[in-house]
This record gives sequence, structure tokens and C-alpha cells, in this order.
Amino acid sequence: MLRSPGGPMVAEDAMPIRFVATPAKGAVSALLLRPEAACALLVFAHGAGAGMRHRFMEQISARLAAAGIATFRYQFPYMEAGSRRPDSRATLVATVRAALGAAAEAVPDLLLLAGGKSMGGRMTSLAAAEAPLIGVRGLVFFGFPLHPAGRPSTERADHLDQVEVPMLFLQGERDKLAEPALLRPICARLGARATLHEIPGADHGFHVPKSSGRTDAEVLHDLALTTAGWAATLR
Repeated sequence: MLRSPGGPMVAEDAMPIRFVATPAKGAVSALLLRPEAACALLVFAHGAGAGMRHRFMEQISARLAAAGIATFRYQFPYMEAGSRRPDSRATLVATVRAALGAAAEAVPDLLLLAGGKSMGGRMTSLAAAEAPLIGVRGLVFFGFPLHPAGRPSTERADHLDQVEVPMLFLQGERDKLAEPALLRPICARLGARATLHEIPGADHGFHVPKSSGRTDAEVLHDLALTTAGWAATLR
């Protein structure tokens, strides 16, 4: 892969891959971005409303690469087909497992992480709660969607008690899909398995207002370095 002149790896460096999500849904696309000095591979699912080429997915993958984390971004079947309606939970969870298999085959030599943005992270944890994800050492959530906007609840986190590996929660303090007052006790309940890293002023998309004193680019840098530092503790 090529590196952008004088800077971190960018989207054009990613290697396209195809794999079968489920026998019924067929093949979907993925993008592997591996920096030369990678120490871990994150199998990275997108959120409900935008695919693997969404601006956030592109930018955080480049930042993670600069921090030594390779990424395997992939599409769920509905997004591959151009639909806005997510697949069934069974299909989404099966796709998570298929993506992990394809990623491990493509990059067998790195510490394996799994997770995603919003819904993609939750589908990954649901898969891990149903049965251990082979080879996965930890889960990373970029904005865990604890509840629908304006409807605070905690039921979506009940399955996390069955997840056996460490989990990193990267959350904006203004995230309307995860009120901090609800998420913090959940992470405390999970004990040593859960690490919560909150971004002051950030919303669900990790955007921060000018009044925060930080830029979105600085937030992305924070997220990448936090992920890399946490991954280093799993070796």
C-alpha cells in the first residue's frame, strides 16, 4: 500500500476485499487499511445510516492507521445493496462473524479487535454475547447506541454482561443516543472489562462546537490514540 507524501495513510491506500456475508445475502465489500508498523487490526462496522465510506469512517481509519491500528471496514448487506433499511439482527450478526473470518484470513498476524460506529458496534457486541468471537481480544465502540434519541433506557446494554472480552467505550458527552448518567453505571457494573473514555462537548458523531476549545480533527486524534493505548494493554 502507498502512503500519502509526508502524512498518514489515507483512504486511497485501502485495499478492496470481497467476502460472503451470508449465503442468502451474498458478497459484500470491505476495505483493508494496514500501516507498515501496525500492532493491531480493528474489524470495523459502520453505523445504521451510512456505510464504510462515510466521512467519519474514512477519517478515523486514517487516524487509527497513523496510531498503528489497521482497520478492516466492511459493508452490511443492506448498505451494499443501496438500501436504507437495516438487515435483520440475525443477518447483521452473521455478517459481523463473516467479516471477522475474512479479516483474520487477510491479516493473520495482528492482535484482533472488533467493533464499530454506533449500530455496528452494538451488532458486534451482540455477536460476542451470543458466542465468543474467535481470536478477538477486545471490542471498541465508537458511540455505543444505548437508546433511541429522546427515549432514555438501558435495555440495549443488557447483553454486555455476557461479553467476555475487554470493551472500550468512546462516547461524546452530548451523545443523544447514550446519556452519560445511564452509561456510566453500566460501565461501572461491567468492572474491569469496561473502559469508558468520554469526549467533552462531543455529540454522537463526535462533532464538537467551537466553544469546546477543540476541533473535530483533535477529537479524532484523541479517539485514535486512546484506542491504540488501550489495545496495547491487551497484548
